[in-house]
Amino acid sequence: MNYRDEQYKGKISPEKAQRMLKKEGMNVTVELAEEILYFLRKVANIQIQHFLEKNDKKKKG
Repeated sequence: MNYRDEQYKGKISPEKAQRMLKKEGMNVTVELAEEILYFLRKVANIQIQHFLEKNDKKKKG
């Protein structure tokens, strides 16, 4: 197992994302797939943070 495998352990790798997107008719480079994954993780983290803050406000009052 190399560093890149360890980096994406438990996550979708850029190569896998590239293959998944290709099946949907989108031909992207591995670099672009990596940027797409970064963006999606960023959006997911924002949503999770928003959800947790909203639930915290409900508990407090």
